[in-house]
Order: sequence, then structure tokens, then C-alpha cells
Amino acid sequence: MAEKTGTFVVTHAEPESAVVRDVETAQVHTLASNPDLEVHDVVEATVAPDPPLEVTWQVIAIEDRRSIELVDSDLEPTQRATELAADADVGDLVQTERAGTGEIHVFRVPEDEVESAAADVLEDEETIARAARLEAVRVEVRRSPADGVLSVRYLPD
Repeated sequence: MAEKTGTFVVTHAEPESAVVRDVETAQVHTLASNPDLEVHDVVEATVAPDPPLEVTWQVIAIEDRRSIELVDSDLEPTQRATELAADADVGDLVQTERAGTGEIHVFRVPEDEVESAAADVLEDEETIARAARLEAVRVEVRRSPADGVLSVRYLPD
């Protein structure tokens, strides 16, 4: 196997090792050592397999590193997000660019499932991976149980 350069999200970290996931391919790499990485860190890095068995990996270089902040907001979705959801069916996802940079994802869910849907988004590894692909540093989850609307805002720095 050869070196690989990409964007990785840290899914598990211990003092002696870490696990990173490529945000483009979802390939998982277990690192034989931990170069001071923490869960939810996003790194632009080059990794290479450890010889001789090549079952673990090592970080060769880190070009950039940032953390993704997950925010369980007590704010309601914006008026724009609520309007986007009004035209959607339950279960539908509406994606739109945010004014400036970033994205907003709006879901219609049954009113009694809004809280559990918000918790699912905040716990899902893919939320962090998506934020990394969008170059966001903050993910803000807003909800309106009365309307069955869940808004996920991917925000840049």
C-alpha cells in the first residue's frame, strides 16, 4: 500500500493510538500512534501503512488541523428554514446554501420525533464528516417540535 493524502476525521482517540476516517471514501485507518489527536478533530494529512504487516497506519504529515464544534442550539430554525420545510414532505431533506458560505439542511420529521432526530444528527459520525467536506468548523442543530422542523447549519469559521 502507498501513502494517502486526504481529509480525515478522528473517530476514536486514546493516548497510544487513534482511528481516523477519510471523509471522501469513508475508509477507516487505525493509527499505531496518536500525534495528539482528539475525537472530532479534522486533519488534512498524509498517512502511510506501518511496515511490515501494513495493518496499522502512521501520520507522515499534518497540513491543517481544526475541530468541529457540535452545538445543540435552543434556538428555533430561521424563518427561511421553516419556509423551506413547509414545502417538504415528512422524511424529506432540503439542502440549501447558506448566505455567505456553508450549508443548511432542513428535515421534516413527525413532531414527536424531533428531539430524537436532533440527537441522532449530533451523534452521527457522518455529521462531522459532512462538516469537514463543507469546510465548516461549527454545526448547529436547531429544532421546532411544534412544526416538525429540524435545521442543521454547517458554518464556516
